[in-house]
Amino acid sequence: MKYFFIPLFLCIIFFYKTEGATRSQNGPVRIGIIGLTHTHVHWIFNSANKGEIEIVGIVEPDEQLAMRYAEQYKFPMGKLYKTIADMLQHENPEGVTAFGTIAEHLKVVEVCAPRGIHVMVEKPLAIDMQQARKMQALAIKHNIHLLVNYETSWYPTVQKAKTLLASDSIGSLVQLIIRDGHRGPKNIGVNSEFLNWLTDPRQNGGGAIMDFGCYGANIATWILNGKRPQAVTAVTQQLQKENNPLVDDESTIILTYDNCKVTIQASWNWPIGRKDMEVYGRKGVIYADNRNNLRVRIAKGYDGYDETAAVLEEMDAPHDDPFTFFAAVIRKKMSIPDYDLSSLENSLLVQEILDAARLSAETGKTIPLK
Repeated sequence: MKYFFIPLFLCIIFFYKTEGATRSQNGPVRIGIIGLTHTHVHWIFNSANKGEIEIVGIVEPDEQLAMRYAEQYKFPMGKLYKTIADMLQHENPEGVTAFGTIAEHLKVVEVCAPRGIHVMVEKPLAIDMQQARKMQALAIKHNIHLLVNYETSWYPTVQKAKTLLASDSIGSLVQLIIRDGHRGPKNIGVNSEFLNWLTDPRQNGGGAIMDFGCYGANIATWILNGKRPQAVTAVTQQLQKENNPLVDDESTIILTYDNCKVTIQASWNWPIGRKDMEVYGRKGVIYADNRNNLRVRIAKGYDGYDETAAVLEEMDAPHDDPFTFFAAVIRKKMSIPDYDLSSLENSLLVQEILDAARLSAETGKTIPLK
């Protein structure tokens, strides 16, 4: 009899484990949130309403901050944890998203990667290349996806601009101008928890040059299919010393390639918030004015042109939302091309560009990329 009951018992266990695994694969992807100090976290709470992800646990040691979010988004305080390890042990997420300081990204990967848990961090990847390389090594060793979320990755105009360029609609690329920013964190009224680290170079790596310079470097790397710039030149300023005493709030980064140039204007001094770019070819120019408005001008004569304009609809899921995209990657419903906007390869080159830009601004010299 004992030889009958033991296999039966094992079969029952196997049945329930298999059934549980199937339910997990068919249901929403279990996601943990690590940190609430980055206000982009509102995005994932709203995204959860789509049903592709389930927020199973939240790590935030600041209880008052957590209570504010709990009240707004109606999540139970029982889902709140003070450490990453506790949340992982009790909630068993498939992936986590990091919404703390940039300096904390490395710790998130150090704790999650050995457990096989996939990670998405808010831009940029890290505060410097040394941290970025450690994160890369952990992701490779433990075979996890490590993605980076840039808001502009989900703009239909950004995607369309590359498609048009690739179709030779404006000729070969000559220069790319990318502008991102706003009036500055304090002037737009970000909460104190966010402001405290956003203007601290030890936690953010810099000011506007990091906060918004990463967008331009990300898009340029993607449009140029991972091509490395030959050199990086940058200038930074403090135009609001009273608001940003420790970091830059104005930056211009120039990337030189063998056949084109990229200019990145990252600023906390724009009177109107913006995320736009201009793509110049030999025959015309593409203006991605914002998320949905796109214009194309084809040169005519000396200074004339024919212009067409379009208001683009949102992209199809999962390319319209970072967290449904993350869920699709975790469930192996899609793969990420090399140097894609969210890819680790792209953000490693972004980090290298940002490190060179900061060094260029500090030394007043152009920094060649070896």
